Amino acid sequence: MIVFASRTGNVRFIINQLQLPNIEMTKGLKLTEPYLLFTYTDGLGTVPQIVEEFLQDNAEYCKGVIASGNSNFGHHVFCGSADKINAAYQIPIVRKIELRGFTHDYEAIREYYQTVIKGGKTT
Repeated sequence: MIVFASRTGNVRFIINQLQLPNIEMTKGLKLTEPYLLFTYTDGLGTVPQIVEEFLQDNAEYCKGVIASGNSNFGHHVFCGSADKINAAYQIPIVRKIELRGFTHDYEAIREYYQTVIKGGKTT
């Protein structure tokens, strides 16, 4: 499963392109199975508050983080949410995506999902 948070619609757009099992992050959501986290980057490279709160209860099962961002704000903060989540929770960074991403981004995410979440099994 991919758990996602979307503010401007870019993450939601990518989620629709991926066609993988997903759920939008809500306050109080608790997971007990492996998942990938897909988030936007807030402000100048920060983790959105809803994602911070979600990870406090759900980091244990997170097998990778994907972040969407805008490099116009500078490469030092581009997808900074992924960097901060990786540093705080040692969760691997799967992909940093510019805005709505590209086909090669979607393919890389699908491959990681298939290998890490599904263990190579077809859905």
